[in-house]
Amino acid sequence: AARAPAAHGLTRAAAASGRGRAVLSTATGITQGEVHNEGGAYVGGYWVPLEDCAHRFNIEDGSGERTPSTPCPRSITRHSAAKADGSYDVVIIGAGCIGAAVARELSKTTASVLMIESADDVCQGATKGNSGIVHAGYDDKPGSVRAKLCWKGNQMFPALDEDLHFGYQLTGSLVVACGAAEEKFLDELLARGAANGVENLRIVRGAELRRLEPNLDEAATAALLSPDAGTLIPYEYNVALAENAADNGVEVRTRRMVTAITKRADDAHFEIAADHWEPRAYVEGRQPVTRVKNAIQNLVSAAPPALGNYFGGENEGGPWEKFPALVKGAQAVGVEEMKVGGSGSMKAMDGVVVERERVRARYVVNCAGGASDKIAAMIGDTSFTIKPRLGEYVLLKKSSGAACNHILFPCPGPYGKGILVQKTLWGNLILGPTARDQHEWPDPAVDPSAKDEILQTILSSCRKLVPSFKLEDTFNSFAGARAKSSRGDWIIERSVADGELIHAAGIDSPGIAGSPAIALEVIELLKQAGFDAPADETFNPKRAPIIFPKNGDEGLVYTPDDKERINAAGAAPRENVVCKCEKVTEAEIVEACRRSLPIDSTQAMRKRNRAGMGGCQGKPWNYGCECRVAQIIARETETPIASVGRRPWKATSQFKRRWLTDSDKAQLTELASSPVSPPAVAKIAQYAPISRRSRYPLVMLRDETPEANAGTQAAHFPARIRYCLCTESTQPNFAVRHVWGGQEGVVRAAGDKWRAPPPPHPTQPN
Repeated sequence: AARAPAAHGLTRAAAASGRGRAVLSTATGITQGEVHNEGGAYVGGYWVPLEDCAHRFNIEDGSGERTPSTPCPRSITRHSAAKADGSYDVVIIGAGCIGAAVARELSKTTASVLMIESADDVCQGATKGNSGIVHAGYDDKPGSVRAKLCWKGNQMFPALDEDLHFGYQLTGSLVVACGAAEEKFLDELLARGAANGVENLRIVRGAELRRLEPNLDEAATAALLSPDAGTLIPYEYNVALAENAADNGVEVRTRRMVTAITKRADDAHFEIAADHWEPRAYVEGRQPVTRVKNAIQNLVSAAPPALGNYFGGENEGGPWEKFPALVKGAQAVGVEEMKVGGSGSMKAMDGVVVERERVRARYVVNCAGGASDKIAAMIGDTSFTIKPRLGEYVLLKKSSGAACNHILFPCPGPYGKGILVQKTLWGNLILGPTARDQHEWPDPAVDPSAKDEILQTILSSCRKLVPSFKLEDTFNSFAGARAKSSRGDWIIERSVADGELIHAAGIDSPGIAGSPAIALEVIELLKQAGFDAPADETFNPKRAPIIFPKNGDEGLVYTPDDKERINAAGAAPRENVVCKCEKVTEAEIVEACRRSLPIDSTQAMRKRNRAGMGGCQGKPWNYGCECRVAQIIARETETPIASVGRRPWKATSQFKRRWLTDSDKAQLTELASSPVSPPAVAKIAQYAPISRRSRYPLVMLRDETPEANAGTQAAHFPARIRYCLCTESTQPNFAVRHVWGGQEGVVRAAGDKWRAPPPPHPTQPN
C-alpha cells in the first residue's frame, strides 16, 4: 500500500503507530538510525527494541527448524531435489540475489529445483560487492524494465523482511544539488519518478535540508527526498533468500562451473554440464601423504595450529613477526574472476576439477550475472553481451556512522547514480562506488587506473557531500563488478534461441531493489514456456535470523588473552564471544553451521553473522577471531582445521595492506583533500563518441576563462548526432560545448545534458 510522505524521512503511519520512535529524534525530528543488533533490530524497515525482539525478530518455528542436525556436506545441501529419474523441473544458474529470489519463489511450489553456483558460496558476485540500497526507482528511464520493476520491488521489502529477518532499514535517500544548475536535475528526477509511479518524492531546501542532514557541505542548496529508499546488507539478504529456498526443498550446489548446455532429443530436456571444483589445497590435503606432512609441520611450527593460516604480509600494522604463518600469499582477483565469484572463484581459489557432472532439467533460468552472456551463448543466443562496470568502495568504522542519516547521492551522471555517502545497517560509513567500464580500457586485461587514483576519486567526491568524516576510521576496501548489458537495460525474457531458457540477465543497479519483482516476472515467463507446478502447502515463508541482538556487553564473556582456544573461560556458547569487534558469539557460529547451506570457510561465516567484519578485520594480535571461528567450523562440520578456508587477501581491496598503518591513513587523508585533475582533451575525446558509426569525436573542449579564449579544440560533428552527454566531470573553468546545426549548448558537469532542436528539414540526416 502507498505510504503518506513525511517531512522527517519516515512515514506518518509508522510514527503514529510508534514503530518509528526509536529511529526518530525528538530533539530535531530527523532520522537518527539505531545500529542493527545493538539494543534491538530492524524488522520490516523499522526499529524493534530488544524487549520485543523475541517475538518480532528472533522468531520460533522458522523454516530452518526443518534442517537435520547432521553436518552439511561440502559444497552441497544435505538433501537432493532430483526426481526419481534424476532430472529436475528447473535449474537456476547463479546464486546471487536474483537467482536466490527466483529459487525462493519456486520453492513455494512442488517443483523439483536445483540452484548451482560457480563460486564457493552463494552471493560471491555482484550482490556481495555493492551498496545494499533498496532504491525507489525515480532515476530509471520511464518505460524501461528497470522502471517497471524497481518501485514494485521496493514496496515488497518490508513484508519480505518481516518473513526472512535479514535486516532492512527505511532510511530514505537524498539526491543533493549544489546551486541552481544542479537543482534542475532534481526537477527532472522528480518528473521521472512520477512517470515511474514512485510516490512520496519531494524536494527539500534550506532549514529543512539542514535538519535532515546537519553535516552536508555548505554548498548544498536542495535535495530530492525519497522516504521509501532503504538499506540492507546485501549478502545477508541473499543468504536469507537462499536458506529459506533450501529449507523449502531447493537443492543448492556450489563450486559448479557450467561448461555447456545442450538440448536432448529424446526427452526435450536441457543437459547442463558443470565442473565441480575444489581448492587445490583442500584436494591435496585429503591425500594420505599430505596429511602426514601437515601433521609434522604443525608439530614443529612455532605457531599453534589454531593461530595459523592468516592471509596478509609483512609490516601489517602490528606485531606480524609473532605470527610465522601470517605471510600466506596474495590472491589475484581480476574482472574475469569477479564475473564468476570474485575471491571465491575457481581461479582465485586455485581450484581443480574433482568431478564432471551432468544435470537434466526441463527449464533453465539464467541468473549468472557477469557470466550470463556466456550461458546464453551456450544455446546459441548471442543477443546480448555483458559489459562489466567496476565499482570500488571504502569502508569506515562505526564511530564514523553518524556522519549522515540518509543515503546521500550527488546529482547523477552518465555512469550511474554517482559516488555516495551512506550509513550501513550495522552502523559503518560506506563511501563509493566508482563507475569504471572495462570495455573502455585500452587493454581489457589491464586496469589503466592506479589504486591511489581510484581512492582519490572516491574520497574527494564524498568530501563534497560530507566534509567531516574521519579517514582515521578507514579499515576496509572492496569492489564489485556490475553486470551491465549491451542493451542498456535489464534482460528478463525467454531466450530467442530456446524459449524454455529464461534470462534474468544484465541486472545492474537497482538490481537488489528489483530482485523480488524480477523473481515474479521470471515465474510468469516460466509459465508462458509451459511450466506448471501446484503450490506446496507445506511452504514455510518464515526464517529466523542467525544473529541475536546484544545489550552492550551485558551477559557476554571475552577472553582476549587466550587466542588459541575457542572457549578458554568455559562460558555458555551464547555468552562466549569469538569476535570482539562485532560481538559474535560461539552460539551464532554454531547456528550458521547448522543451517541448510554449506559452510566451509571463515569468509562464508563473515557473510552470515559478521565474524571478522569489525574494525580490526580479524587481527591475530587483537583477538584472533578468524582462527577461533575456523576451529568452530571444523568442529561443527567434522572436518580437519586445514580444510577450513580463510579470508583471502587481497581480493578486490584498493589498499596496500590488510591492516592499515597510521601512515596509510594519513595518505588517504591527503588523497581526500586533493581535487581530481580535469580530464585532458584527448581523454574527453576517448569517451565522447556516442554513435558507433561515427569516426569522429562529438565534443570540443574550451577554456572559458577570459584570459584564455584561444584554447579552443574544434571537432567535426556528424549531422545525425542530436543528443550529447558530458561523460567526464570538469573543473568550473572548463565546459563541454555541443554544436549542431547552428545551435549550441554548454554542459559543465558529468551528467549535464543538451538536446538540439528538431532538424529544420525532414530530409536532413537525424
